[in-house]
Amino acid sequence: MTSSAVTTERRGAVSIVHLDDGKANALSAPVIEAVAAALAEAESDPSVGALVLHGRPGCFCAGFDLGVMRAGDTSAISALVSDGGDLVRALYGASVPVVAACTGHALAAGALVLLGCDVRVGTDAAARIGLNEVAIGMVLPAWAMTISAERLSRRHLQLAVATARVLDPAGARDAGFLDELVPADDVLAVAVARGEELAGLDARAYAGTVRTLRAEVLARMEAQVGADRSAGSVPTA
Repeated sequence: MTSSAVTTERRGAVSIVHLDDGKANALSAPVIEAVAAALAEAESDPSVGALVLHGRPGCFCAGFDLGVMRAGDTSAISALVSDGGDLVRALYGASVPVVAACTGHALAAGALVLLGCDVRVGTDAAARIGLNEVAIGMVLPAWAMTISAERLSRRHLQLAVATARVLDPAGARDAGFLDELVPADDVLAVAVARGEELAGLDARAYAGTVRTLRAEVLARMEAQVGADRSAGSVPTA
């Protein structure tokens, strides 16, 4: 499965995955599979030291494909959300460092992708970032609760998850969705620079440290995604 919305580029030791569907950069099944394949390729190539996940101007990712989410087919919705869980887990457990170049809005699944990345460089321009599921009548799946509790500030966790608070970039940095803010035109360049810095780490030591440091969270997410797939449904309000 391929997607025209996902293209890749190499800059030295950094592999860049560009997301651009011309609209909201929705996570469809083809997009998820294409990103996962690019990540797997980067992990298998010893010349790749880091991966950058880059959004389109004004939008990093606005969530899952609404064509699926609003169609009412619970098995299709469950499959898509579980695929998203597998992708976020793969990003968080990757053997190469992953940097997000957050070019704008990152909502719902888009915000969860940010939580799966090691370093998150965001635009300081106007953007909406957060987990708005409760506001649209959904309960976050268990795997999403797990990565949220792992990566978000304890001061913000309840507001970000239970009350669906959507933040501006400065608030998103404070909450833990982003690590640094730069001018919109500099997001990709700074993200690549961060990737180059991370590519200088010892690859074997990094991969081994990630396996140990994140083992419990990764195992829990794997079990939770597996349970969702077996149930064939997603929680709703």
